[in-house]
Amino acid sequence: MNSFQKIEDVAAKRLCTGCGNCAFASLGKIKMVESKDENRRPKTVLPLNQEELEKVQHYCPALNYEAKSLPATTFLEKAWGPVLEVWEGYATDPVIRFQASSGGAITALSFFMMDTGKCDGTLHIKARKDIPYLNESSYSSTLKELREGCGSRYAPASVCDRLDLVENRKNPSVVVGKPCEIKALNQASSHSALLKDKLGLTISIFCAGVPSHKGTEALLKSLKPRINSTNLNSLKYRGEGWPGNMVAAWNTITGKSHERAVSYESGWGDILQKHRQWRCHICEDHTGEWADISVGDPWQNPTSETEKGKSLIVIRTEKARVLFHEAIRKGYIRAEQKKSDILFKAQPNLFATKGAVFGRILAMKFMGLAAPKLSAASFICWLNLPFKQKGQSIFGTVKRIYTRKLYLPKVLREMKGAN
Repeated sequence: MNSFQKIEDVAAKRLCTGCGNCAFASLGKIKMVESKDENRRPKTVLPLNQEELEKVQHYCPALNYEAKSLPATTFLEKAWGPVLEVWEGYATDPVIRFQASSGGAITALSFFMMDTGKCDGTLHIKARKDIPYLNESSYSSTLKELREGCGSRYAPASVCDRLDLVENRKNPSVVVGKPCEIKALNQASSHSALLKDKLGLTISIFCAGVPSHKGTEALLKSLKPRINSTNLNSLKYRGEGWPGNMVAAWNTITGKSHERAVSYESGWGDILQKHRQWRCHICEDHTGEWADISVGDPWQNPTSETEKGKSLIVIRTEKARVLFHEAIRKGYIRAEQKKSDILFKAQPNLFATKGAVFGRILAMKFMGLAAPKLSAASFICWLNLPFKQKGQSIFGTVKRIYTRKLYLPKVLREMKGAN
């Protein structure tokens, strides 16, 4: 920790996930800014004294949390983290299910917690109203507000920068985020008893990595209408069918809205995934192992644009098991329990990624670069990869280090007009 004199040093060494914990801990002296070619990154806007700097460092998962690990005894736990139950289901509210990325389980569970009085509301990510291709942390207290956040947001976000909205509530809240954000939330709550008491339920999405704003720019370029347009009205990444299309709506000079769409397979596979930040390539948790509940796509099922979609739901804590069963009994969720090994069929790429991460981090450490801690769980997954993939994880990383110049400090490139 002593080698980091300011929080920007974490980003310079490419260890920052963009979670927003430092902005929350600094009480306004650090803010998250939009970085053009990576995720959102911290920027100190007011000087921090030594006590404040140490507090921020304690809250930063890159500096402290890598030393902690989840207990794992079985191969299933090493591959996927704690797994008490696995379900496949969907929101019984047809509007939520239709608008959601894959079944609407996250929105339905959040609404269940709010509607039954267990929580005041939900902290989650929505599109910014002023710039719809950007994201912002938002607190929803009604079903209408929750629905505004339906669907995935394949762009940089920092839900933890507004954990004050949870900490300052009278009653507990739901927090929805990416795996790295939920892990950061656990780090923050370990230093704040007040925040810990306000966590009613934590829900993580499955995440294959966060595309930078360069990815968004490339996507919007492919969706730009051939007619004259004035500005972007909305950008939807998923929903309205499974897996759903990526749809951009533009306001034209005639005052009408013009939509253009691309399939999820093309939008993600051909465009966005090529622009994922480097930190995501060395993150071993892509399934929300630190959450109470994790939700992803059941890719073992054939997809169709006419399919309404289902959610793959992983129950990770006893508290979550009790709450989830109650949500089923009270009609918020309809679900069918599955064998836990369905995870390997539903998300084989995420299992392979967890293994590959071990080889990538090993290569970085061999090259003398700052990197997350090597973990036993990732090592076990790496051992189970084919020989060719093992080699690619190491030698492919060495090649990337040179071709992408990862040995150089990362310089923050702010997006003009976005911060």
